[in-house]
Amino acid sequence: MKNKHEIEIKLEGEKWTKCLDNAFKKANKEVKIDGFRKGCAPKDIYLKHYGIESLYNEAINEALGEAYKEVLEQNNLTPVVEPAVDVTGISDGSVIFKFTIITKPEIKLDSYTNLGVKKEKAKVSKEELANEIENLRTQLAEIVVKENGAIAEGDTAVIDFDGYVDGKPLEGGKGENYPLEIGSHTFIPGFEEGLIGKKVNEEVELNLTFPKNYVENLKEKPVLFKVKIEEIKTKVLPEINEDFYKDLGLEVKTKEEFEKEVEKNIIKNKEVEIEDRFTEDLLSKASSKLEVEINPEIVSDEVHHMIEVYEKQLQMQGMSIDDYYKMTGTTHEDLHKQMESEATKRIKYRYIIEYIADSEKIDFTEEEVEAKAKEMADNYGISIEELIKAYGSLEVVKYDMKMHRALEILKEKNQ
Repeated sequence: MKNKHEIEIKLEGEKWTKCLDNAFKKANKEVKIDGFRKGCAPKDIYLKHYGIESLYNEAINEALGEAYKEVLEQNNLTPVVEPAVDVTGISDGSVIFKFTIITKPEIKLDSYTNLGVKKEKAKVSKEELANEIENLRTQLAEIVVKENGAIAEGDTAVIDFDGYVDGKPLEGGKGENYPLEIGSHTFIPGFEEGLIGKKVNEEVELNLTFPKNYVENLKEKPVLFKVKIEEIKTKVLPEINEDFYKDLGLEVKTKEEFEKEVEKNIIKNKEVEIEDRFTEDLLSKASSKLEVEINPEIVSDEVHHMIEVYEKQLQMQGMSIDDYYKMTGTTHEDLHKQMESEATKRIKYRYIIEYIADSEKIDFTEEEVEAKAKEMADNYGISIEELIKAYGSLEVVKYDMKMHRALEILKEKNQ
């Protein structure tokens, strides 16, 4: 590939000697040689005991940064992923590094205008309106104890339960006074359905099977749940009247005015979804016209970023990535493979947006970037210094501004 550069660089003379000297000073502090205090042995004595080779690893670490900087400057390269590096030669007089540097691949895009993508218009059906009104009523529903009657769909059953697999108690399969909303699909298939029609103080045995996509050691295994109904709660939906409108924070008087407000909010939400879908469809269509050869290293780097984000999302849910692997019966390699297709798509989309930004000569002044950074900092409730630290530099803010404007132009040219 044209964007894969294999370059050797040799550090010798004073530059390499300095690295070896610094390596010696660091290593000498850690050794005790007879006749000398720790860290005070002369270099020639140290070398007689340990040899020059004992300094190579530390000296390489010190020399690596300078060698890499020289390679980039001498060859005018901008890497897009971390380089691979090998030491192809080393002695007391020199070290030779071989860097494999990946730069952005060549991009060819036939066109990003008149892509033939139609943008939907937001409409609300009577059924959608009715469903949204019902959702609003459910949000403000009063939960009351069901004095008489049996468990029905939508009720909350307060239950005690014990699970057994192969006749033994199921680890984590016990609960007391557990509130379970029937229809929430919180438990495995068949559990909630098996409680419908039961009454307070009734005891029921549910013989079920764990689903195929459950944790490795339990999937498709039979399980027995012994359940006792302690209490049943049900939802009482509010009447549609002025009190209901006030509780929703709406300044309306009639049902007609209320329905218009609900419809307006549905359309507003739909327009956001339509805009996102329109952008996705445009990028997808443009992607089919894109000519680019993407290095496996670039895809792998994108996947690693995606996995890092996924790990953080799992941590917010109180789960580690290792917990995820155990629960799903997968490995890091499996997850990496699963994400490669999405990573490739993201890279292509990014290249398209960058191509548009370059073609349209999008740029912003220093003042505009600083103003945007201040606006963002104010929105986040932090100082501009904290924002720049989080982003890395104002150049990243500028890059985001250019990408955002390029997307706007893509949509403008395809209306």
